[in-house]
This record gives sequence, structure tokens and C-alpha cells, in this order.
Amino acid sequence: MEQNYIDILQQVKERVQLKVAVKLSPYFSNLAHFAKRLDHAGADGLVLFNRFYQPDIDLEQLEVTPNIVLSKSYDMRLPLRWIALLKGKIKADLAATSGIHTGWDVIKMMMVGANVTMLNSILLKKGISEIRNIEKTMVKWMEEHEYESVKQMQGSMSAQNVPHPTRFERAQYIKALSKFEL
Repeated sequence: MEQNYIDILQQVKERVQLKVAVKLSPYFSNLAHFAKRLDHAGADGLVLFNRFYQPDIDLEQLEVTPNIVLSKSYDMRLPLRWIALLKGKIKADLAATSGIHTGWDVIKMMMVGANVTMLNSILLKKGISEIRNIEKTMVKWMEEHEYESVKQMQGSMSAQNVPHPTRFERAQYIKALSKFEL
């Protein structure tokens, strides 16, 4: 499966003179290794992560039915983690998608190293004018925290730039569970 992605990427790159981004799912057996392979094969960007269409079953009609579930802000945690881990390890740009609804969500993604964020669910819910609210939130936060540009904050909270990079890794899950209370 991974080799198919590589082969298609290389064929597309041979035929077009545009930048090519590859939209990935989080379901690869070794995502970091695969991201490096795509980077070496010429991917200009990686989009983390594709949300697959997931139908449902209507138990009364006994048929498969469409079921569109829009993302929530907490859905951004998986791409946030992986962008933080990949930033600085590959040359390709990193695009964040899934769960980005607010200016704070965009800021977090930029801080872990995203070059761009993608919005869909919030625009379907609130309309295109929501982009102005997101921008206002970002500008206000950046002014309050003395950031002069998005570039200045980009990657500042990636795994390569934080004091405890292991907090982005799986071992932290066990530590978090040991402190969990109902």
C-alpha cells in the first residue's frame, strides 16, 4: 500500500510542475517512516489527516445510510501530535486538517509546526464569515503574547523545540492514565 503511494507520487511529480501534497490517514503502521519516504520521493507537503467517510446502518430499513459527522476541536489532537513529531524531520510542508474550529486551534497547529491549517466543519456550521472571527482571535492572541508574525511562532512548540519532547510520545499516555480520576 505504501509503495503505491510512493509510485503515484513519483508519477505525478514527473508529469506536473506544480507542488504536490499527499493527504494521509493516520492508519499507517509506521507513519514517521512513511512520511520520510514520501519526503524523499518528492512530496512538497503532507496533509494530516484525511477523515474517511463512515456510513451507518439503518436497523429499521436494513440499509447502509450516509452519516456525515463533522469534526470537533478535540479531533485536532492526533494531527497536532504528528505535526509536532514530524516538524524538522522532513522537508515537506505540513498541513493540518481535522478539528480546527477556532483561532486558538490554528495557533496551536502553527506552534507545533503546521505551515497551513484547513477548515471545513466550522465553515459548514457557521459560514465563511467565521474566518474573520478566527483571524481576530489569532491577531489578538499574537499581540498579547508579542508575536510579530505567524512565522515567528511556527514550530516553536514542536518536539524539537520543547523542553520535554517525549510528551508527544505514546509513553505519556501511561503517565496520564496513572493520574486519571473519575
